[in-house]
Amino acid sequence: MAERVRVRELDNDEGQRLLRIIRRGTGSVVTWRRAQMILLSAQGMDVAKIAQVAFTSQDRVRDVIHNFNADGFDSLYPKYKGGRPPTFTLPQRREIKKIAKSKPVEHGLPFSTWSLTKLADFLVAEGVVDDISHEGLRALLRAENVSFQRMKTWKASRDPDYGAKKVRVEHLYAIADGEVRPESGEPEVVFCMDEFGPLNIQPHPGRQWTDQGGKHNTAPDRQSRPRRRATYRRTHGVRHLFAALDLGTDKMYGHIKKRKKRAQFLEFCRYLRSLYPPQVRIAIICDNYSPHLTTKTDKSVGQWAVANNVEIAYTPTNSSWLNRIEAQFTALRYFTLDGTDHTSHREQGSMIRRYIAWRNRHTTDPDLRRVVNRANVA
Repeated sequence: MAERVRVRELDNDEGQRLLRIIRRGTGSVVTWRRAQMILLSAQGMDVAKIAQVAFTSQDRVRDVIHNFNADGFDSLYPKYKGGRPPTFTLPQRREIKKIAKSKPVEHGLPFSTWSLTKLADFLVAEGVVDDISHEGLRALLRAENVSFQRMKTWKASRDPDYGAKKVRVEHLYAIADGEVRPESGEPEVVFCMDEFGPLNIQPHPGRQWTDQGGKHNTAPDRQSRPRRRATYRRTHGVRHLFAALDLGTDKMYGHIKKRKKRAQFLEFCRYLRSLYPPQVRIAIICDNYSPHLTTKTDKSVGQWAVANNVEIAYTPTNSSWLNRIEAQFTALRYFTLDGTDHTSHREQGSMIRRYIAWRNRHTTDPDLRRVVNRANVA
């Protein structure tokens, strides 16, 4: 039996970074597709199924996984070759990169940050290079994967049970994918569940096909580019979508609620429970949002799960990348919210429900499923 190919063990920061690459939707399509394959492998999906989802060959998937295991995130970015040879030597490029990533105060300068002008002048004054233009410096830093970024906060999982929770979630995925048979007392059906929102009544940014502007377009029927109206007062309140993905049937379920408290969570869980006979044990994978938990003062979630043959499996804190439902929200947002200006929650909710119904109807259609998978699968 051939050895199973799988991505190496990822830590939480690496998982979050992969999720950001996929959600961003900008940059190279090659990078997006490679990150998609790596994340699916990290979630326990085998090579054959990844190849089916990504519409590529199994050999290609194996190459991407092997390259990532060897070179890390550098392997996700395409390396295009050609053009004139580099102007600066490798030691010069390394020194330029090192200085650019340092702070000016470390070199005795009264600045808190570099500008291209000050950085170029400093490099020449220090004798790192004889001369360098601002645009040449910008291109060199871009080639070295150095960009001018805002400082951001980050969250690392401090869950003391991180390892055990991650292993349990991966085991449930293996059951859902048919890689292992559930033992006695283990769930036969696995749902991934999370909330999406808040859903506001406001114009959402988006794109659509329209005539190009400019002096060369003189068509008499050309309309101006659509604009978004301003909303200074929003009096409609918000709604929340409770969504779940049945991994066995690849069907999505959603209920829209005014609140997302423990009562609404249990109401949605009861609906998921009703989809299968009581003797079939199910698992619901969700995050550590407080209404999902059993606490000392409120044990209703745990008591309901025990009484109804349900396992509530929690992902580690700050590890939403482990939940497969997260990737489904990318397509949901794109097809139901982007570029819309709904007048009421009723209209917005109808759009969301119609999309979910359409998605579920086409889970087996190979042509339409290609379009859905490209957006739905992270």
